[in-house]
Amino acid sequence: MGLPEMDVRARRVFRLAAAPALSLAIAYAIPLPLPFIAPLFAFMFVATPGPPMGPKSLLGLLLVVLLSLGLGLLLIPLLLHYPLAAFMLVAVGLYFSAYLTVNKGKALFGTFLAIGFTLISAMGTVNFGLATLVIQALLAGIAVAVLCHWLVYPFFPEDPVSPAGKPATASTPAQSNWIALRSTVIVLPVYWLVLTNPMAYLSIIMKAVLLGQQSSTMDARSAGRELLGSTFLGGVFAVLFWALLGISVNLWMFFLWMLLFGLYIASKIFVLLPSRFPASFWLNVAVTMLIMLGPAVEDSAAGKDVYAAFFSRMGLFIAVTLYAWLAVYFLEYLRARKMPAAEPNNRDAEAYRC
Repeated sequence: MGLPEMDVRARRVFRLAAAPALSLAIAYAIPLPLPFIAPLFAFMFVATPGPPMGPKSLLGLLLVVLLSLGLGLLLIPLLLHYPLAAFMLVAVGLYFSAYLTVNKGKALFGTFLAIGFTLISAMGTVNFGLATLVIQALLAGIAVAVLCHWLVYPFFPEDPVSPAGKPATASTPAQSNWIALRSTVIVLPVYWLVLTNPMAYLSIIMKAVLLGQQSSTMDARSAGRELLGSTFLGGVFAVLFWALLGISVNLWMFFLWMLLFGLYIASKIFVLLPSRFPASFWLNVAVTMLIMLGPAVEDSAAGKDVYAAFFSRMGLFIAVTLYAWLAVYFLEYLRARKMPAAEPNNRDAEAYRC
């Protein structure tokens, strides 16, 4: 473990801290609709070591995202006139998006497909224009995040030749189906709740979709610690961030506090600072923090009690996360009971064939 390895990790930390902070500053300065989306995507893109995507890849990603989110627009008339059929289609869509994440390795496409089926369709039940505005916000957030990655990368590049990572372990079809079903069970009840008041539960459905995708990579034993722990810590970071921002409220301080918090989280992700938790835990901390900070800025501008809204959202986040953990635990428990029961039948069949 020499100096070069430490140097590479340090560059990754600075890159992961700088890109979201710059994205946040640009998104709020323009300003974009739902500006907290840009730093959220920056964290997701830059957390994977490597150079940023090129212009052609960005254009392809934007087209794929537009198509996947556009499916949510097609569901809006069904939700308004045939809600049961639309709800079942959303369930199928959530299952398919999780299956793409698990079996095909298309995590980004799977996430946006799930957002299209849930967030966009729910917003459309309030107003079709609102749903298109959310799509524009997501597309603009992606573009700003990638642009900031382009700007930051020359200062903190990767080594010319990076060692190849370990190939991902392939899932069996049965395992992929099971995990996709588990992810669907996590998100679907939350989607039903969001349909009762989409404007109030906008951030909740985003959190639920990310939880559903995140749960596809963990087992029941680690789900409670990682899902609940990262959600709670992300909420604590958001409250601390907001309290520190209150010392001097301006865009420059917003940028600098984001840079400081990003440095700490990135140091944990790339193990520059020791951590007992995996990188996915700290990435979820950052995502939760930003999902809570974004609405807080809007609440402050509207003259609402920010801390009351903080704790209300935090309670909902913990409730959704607790449900996700219990769902994972219960479904894995049922699966564990079913598998031993199936083994004697398999042995009997083998003996009969012999």
